[in-house]
Amino acid sequence: MSLSDKLVADMKEAMKAKDKVRLATIRMVRAAQKEAEIDRHKELNDEELMEIIVHQVKMRRDALPEYVKANRADTVQQLQEEIKVLKGYLPEQLSEDEIRTLIREAIKHTGATGPQDMGKVMKDLMPGLKGRADGKLINQLVKEML
Repeated sequence: MSLSDKLVADMKEAMKAKDKVRLATIRMVRAAQKEAEIDRHKELNDEELMEIIVHQVKMRRDALPEYVKANRADTVQQLQEEIKVLKGYLPEQLSEDEIRTLIREAIKHTGATGPQDMGKVMKDLMPGLKGRADGKLINQLVKEML
């Protein structure tokens, strides 16, 4: 079953269960999917759809601190629930130790010697980690290790 088919099935299930947060979140992802399909003039494959979901998670994570600062507990809770729903469609996230191991391999592979080689390491590392780890965390760990 493709990721798109899974979203449709889960949307129907959320309707039947009257799970408003899950339903709204899936509808938002499907809307972003349709918009991307119209823009690209083709149906999205699972990898492209996963990029959209990763982007949606990132948007919510970035918004969280602003709502916390504004004392909007209701919105913070809703965003956290939406992130939880979205993470259900992403592959299992790697631990920090696993990421560090992959960074060490990428540093060896690229021959990086210092912070000036960060671009090379990131370019080598990111395709394999897409959707499996937070980009900010990866960036932070690469800086630390170089």
